[in-house]
Order: sequence, then C-alpha cells, then structure tokens
Amino acid sequence: MNKARLVAFLMATAAAGTLSACAPRQVRTPEPPPDPTTATLVLLLPDAEGGTTGRAAVSGKTPSKATNKPASVELASARESTLVGLNGSATKVAVLSDEEVKQQYGSLLSSLPPAPQHFILYFRFESDELTAESRALVPDILRAVKERPVPEVVATGHTDTTGTPASNFELGMKRATMVRALLAEAGLDPMSIEVVSHGEAALLVRTPDDTYEPRNRRVEITIR
Repeated sequence: MNKARLVAFLMATAAAGTLSACAPRQVRTPEPPPDPTTATLVLLLPDAEGGTTGRAAVSGKTPSKATNKPASVELASARESTLVGLNGSATKVAVLSDEEVKQQYGSLLSSLPPAPQHFILYFRFESDELTAESRALVPDILRAVKERPVPEVVATGHTDTTGTPASNFELGMKRATMVRALLAEAGLDPMSIEVVSHGEAALLVRTPDDTYEPRNRRVEITIR
C-alpha cells in the first residue's frame, strides 16, 4: 500500500467536500498518474458517532475530454479513497480494508476526540419530575462525564404540544435546570453544564397541537 500523506478525513457530518484546481483551457497530453510518494490521499470514513457515511467529490485539474471541465472522482462508501497528485490529477477510487486503515492511520484516528455521547431523560406529565427509569440513568451520565478530561455538558429541555409555545419554553428550561441541579447534587460542577430550552419546537415524535406525548417530554443531554 502506498505511503501517501493523509491530510483529509471526510466524515458523514460533511455531506460533500471538493478539492479543486484551475484547469487549463487545452490539454495536449494526458497528465501522468500521481506519484504515490508525494500524493495526497483523500479517504472517506464513517461518522464516528452514528456510523453513517456521506459523499465527497474530489476534482483534479485533468479535464474530461467530453466536457473540458476538471474530472471529478466521487467517494460514496466507507473507506473509499483517491490519490491526488501535485499536478492535481486524481486516481480512480480504491477501497482500503479495515486492517489497512488501522495499520496506516490508527495512531492518527486514536488521537481524534471521542464522539459525543447522548442521553435522554423523560418526565412525568406537566412536571419537572423525572420518570423512575430516567432517574436510574444518572450514574451512567456521571460516568460518561468523568471519562472526559475536559467535559462539556449541554442539557436541552423539551415538551410536548400541550400548552402554549411560551409556557412550553419555560417548562423546557425548568426541566433542563432541574437536571443540572440533579447532576450537580451527584457531584458535577454546575458551571460545566449549559442549559437551554427548545420547548415544543423540536419534537421527537411529530404531533398536532395539544397532544399528550410522553416521548416529547424530555431533556436531552449531550456530553463532549
């Protein structure tokens, strides 16, 4: 396998990325293939959090004979790659195996920050009191926070569509604030926990107005 420099990891959170260079108006001779010792490897990897894979288009400066525009190589599946030479030309798509990715770029991947962790805590109807099942998740949340050297915690309050948008915003904030107090009581620094409210604006389950839906009465916790 070539030892090309890896300078770009294109994750699923970015739907597409493009590397481009200006194409000459006329090309009399085809561009030589990239030199593996100096080429840049563009590698498409699954999103670390959800495991999904996006798409990426890599454009070189070698034009297509049909359009006279820079040829484009599309990466659409996990571990697909292309080499881009100093002259801007890109090779055909090749797929690296899991073992090749680990051997060549394992140390780089291990240095990336861990993916965020998410927890959802549900509430009783028209209340800032957690259900028993959600309260039982608190030790898991504490453990996840303490595994991070410098944790960032966001508690986002949500409601169902009963009540007015204004009162639901206040209830969402009340729920998020209650969760922050609960985590602080369990040992976390309350200053490290940001609280926000979406009220009824970001429903987990889409419903009409004035609809009781337990899954929408929640606080989502994100730990980075």
